[in-house]
Amino acid sequence: MLTATTTSADEPRRSTTHLAAEAALVDEVEAGELRAIAERFVSSPRGARLARHLAVRHMEEWGYPAASDVSCSVALVVGELAANAVQHGRVPGRDFGLRLDLDPAAGLVRIEVADAASAKRPPTAPPSSYPEGESGRGLLLVDVLAARWGSEPRRPVGKTVWAEVPLEAQPVLRW
Repeated sequence: MLTATTTSADEPRRSTTHLAAEAALVDEVEAGELRAIAERFVSSPRGARLARHLAVRHMEEWGYPAASDVSCSVALVVGELAANAVQHGRVPGRDFGLRLDLDPAAGLVRIEVADAASAKRPPTAPPSSYPEGESGRGLLLVDVLAARWGSEPRRPVGKTVWAEVPLEAQPVLRW
């Protein structure tokens, strides 16, 4: 069982536990070759960091070392999608969810990050120019590392942004 404490302003905020106990989105499935995990995190920078660490840990458990290309790609994609959920999809009092599905038969890892904000969907095309800002290019990384990615609305509220990372992780330049 995974238990982590997230903080806001250096004070304990709440515990994020394996949500089977909270009757929410969680399962750990190992049926044949398909493996999956799902977890919820407090919508904070620390929650995003914990999501990335959880993804790397499970990739290691599934046989992909932390320094492997695919684990590094998964870590970067999870980190970016989780950071976006925290920064752009945060609704006070609502967590964000992470789901990883490893499907060796399909040759990919599917990453899903769900948040409670329906209004803000990620752009479907890259920005036309790159201002000198320090942010705004994370989805370009997702686009390069993932075989495909997108978003879909969640019922009753929110959205899920997903990406599929090939197990033979090779960056794909599309733009």
